[in-house]
Amino acid sequence: QVQLVESGGGLVQAGGSLRLSCAAPGSIFSSHAMRWYRQAPGQQRDFVAIITTQGSTNYAGSVKGRFTISRDNAKNTVYLQMNSLKPDDTGVYYCNAFAGPQVYWGQGTQVTVSS
Repeated sequence: QVQLVESGGGLVQAGGSLRLSCAAPGSIFSSHAMRWYRQAPGQQRDFVAIITTQGSTNYAGSVKGRFTISRDNAKNTVYLQMNSLKPDDTGVYYCNAFAGPQVYWGQGTQVTVSS
């Protein structure tokens, strides 16, 4: 059962922008921090950004200053605005929530940045 649903990926040239969206069940969204991860083929899944229920944020050093995570509480949706994209940003982007021993993942959305 897919708990989180990502959308908004695509193919862009270096320097371009994309906005990813993640729709979450209200029971998850209202009580837990939401995170974005990304994974290139054959690589581990790496942390990208986090936003808490109070709205505080943190980012991986590789995306800080270029990506912005935000949340819309009325829509139970978290966003990742990605600007100044680089080829190294290419990968499948996943929305995530950790809830004690329970872990929720979306199906992922592909982001490809061409040089």
